Amino acid sequence: MDSLQLQALLPFIVLASASVVIILLIAARQSHTVIQITGFLMMCLVVLAMWYVRDVLPRAIMPLLVVDGMAAVFTGLIVFCVLIIGLFSFIYFEEREENPKEYYILIFLGTLGAAVLTISRHFISVFIGLELLSISLYALIAYLRNRNNAVEAGMKYLVLAAMSSAFLLFGMALIYMDTGSMDFDGIAKQLQTQGHSPALFVTGIGLMMVAVCFKLALVPFHLWAADVYQGAPVPVTNFIATVSKIGVFAVLVRFAQAVQLQSYHFAVIIISFVAIVSMVGGNLLAIKQQNIKRLLAYSSIAHLGYLLVAFLPGNAAGIEAGMFYLFAYSITLLAAFGIVTMLSGRQADADQLEAYRGLYWRNPLMGAILTVALLSLAGIPLTAGFIGKFAVLNAGVQQQLWLPVIVLVITSVIGLYYYLRIISTLFAETQVIFPKEKSLHPLFVAGTYGALLVLLILLLGAGIFPSAVIDGIKNFLCQGFRIINF
Repeated sequence: MDSLQLQALLPFIVLASASVVIILLIAARQSHTVIQITGFLMMCLVVLAMWYVRDVLPRAIMPLLVVDGMAAVFTGLIVFCVLIIGLFSFIYFEEREENPKEYYILIFLGTLGAAVLTISRHFISVFIGLELLSISLYALIAYLRNRNNAVEAGMKYLVLAAMSSAFLLFGMALIYMDTGSMDFDGIAKQLQTQGHSPALFVTGIGLMMVAVCFKLALVPFHLWAADVYQGAPVPVTNFIATVSKIGVFAVLVRFAQAVQLQSYHFAVIIISFVAIVSMVGGNLLAIKQQNIKRLLAYSSIAHLGYLLVAFLPGNAAGIEAGMFYLFAYSITLLAAFGIVTMLSGRQADADQLEAYRGLYWRNPLMGAILTVALLSLAGIPLTAGFIGKFAVLNAGVQQQLWLPVIVLVITSVIGLYYYLRIISTLFAETQVIFPKEKSLHPLFVAGTYGALLVLLILLLGAGIFPSAVIDGIKNFLCQGFRIINF
């Protein structure tokens, strides 16, 4: 490995070092506050490292990794999400019964796993990144071990994730057996030589898609989502809904582009079917939910279905639309779960819809931020969610994917119902006595409100002036990521 390759990996080295630093701080018996501040500063160092190495991109680290413009976009979004989640985590865990210090080790390890996925170009690095992410999530989901639903959620995710890993490994083995390569480009070259769709390759792709659909919580592999979202601590739920989905989608895009996945008719049919049933199933399951964490879980199933509509074309417009949609979706969920974190008490999370009745009159800022976040999820104009859905629709229409596009429009109308139901609850009159505001250090409370305001500005800014985000995505994609148009 030469100096330029090592420099390109600098952000990931800093990210890996963060867990080691936290371990040393715990060994030195430092307080939760010191660990939180140190973790935040380490993530800021990752951001600075990414800015420092921008001029050496793209850079391949053979045979496992490639750091290019697409990796920079996805990794940057992951790091931003973890910065925000870290702030929310202090507010949440400072009042909990569990020792929160080891939580940050797991968060940084999970972040490293997701970041490795964004730069993977080989089955070995994909598996390492995915397992590093998954193993961290096993412990994070059940972190509040004195709560029965947390342990149940952790066990459910452990069993199902282990089974999905078996599907993934079996699929990789079949593709390796057929092509003799585990490198994405090597697989692509072998497929071009064969000139047809080998049975082993088709079967391997099908098995790998089972694992990907599980990680993205797509129908029919979604059964874990609602229980895990409900049982996990709110910041962990936020992490699952954003960081883990970004990493898995990033490696899916890279693999699909390398092997020209969308050029295979069977793959388009399977992905279209999964997208359609996810959009329909996710929205229908969310309609009657009274638990906001479960509602957002089913909503996320539908939104990942929307994301697949952008993935289907496999061209530049589809990739750009998917990346923008993932950006809008991530900052929206960060804002929504941030409000849930702020309202959660010591004994239980604020996950029941009744807890939000009259929120606007009690705390206008929280009510306004949650309202904008829900409007963005619904795809209402002047929000980032609207631009994201418009870009996805545009990419689908260009490729004449009429059935997924029509289903997207219809299910978006269905989704509008349950989002507006929550918004109406925020503005309803209430006689409920709410718990007191969190009695934490004013600096951290101010930092958390500041993070929520930043998310609000991003939601509205990306909705009113989307060209800045779209142009940035296009510029990064020009840095070494090869887009194959189908």
